[in-house]
Amino acid sequence: MSTAQMEKHLFNLKFAAKELDRSSKKCDKEERVEKEKLKKSIQKNNLEVARIHAENAIRQKNQSLNFLRMSARIDAVSSRVQSAVATKKVTQSMAGMSSFS
Repeated sequence: MSTAQMEKHLFNLKFAAKELDRSSKKCDKEERVEKEKLKKSIQKNNLEVARIHAENAIRQKNQSLNFLRMSARIDAVSSRVQSAVATKKVTQSMAGMSSFS
């Protein structure tokens, strides 16, 4: 695989990690909204609706954690790819230097 292709994949991995981070934050925000709806439903003594909002809040929290986990995994992979790109560049540079000897 060429260095350019590896750099393209590295960019795509970093972009995906950022996108997952954004999705995680969006789920956190939606969780807070659901919690507010839950509190209002409890105050109105509407327990069935409160239960639904509680389930939605839990679902959003779990989804947020899943997005964060996936983002961390992709970050780890992108770090490995980045070090591979750097190693390949150094290797190519050293190969060019050895031809001068």
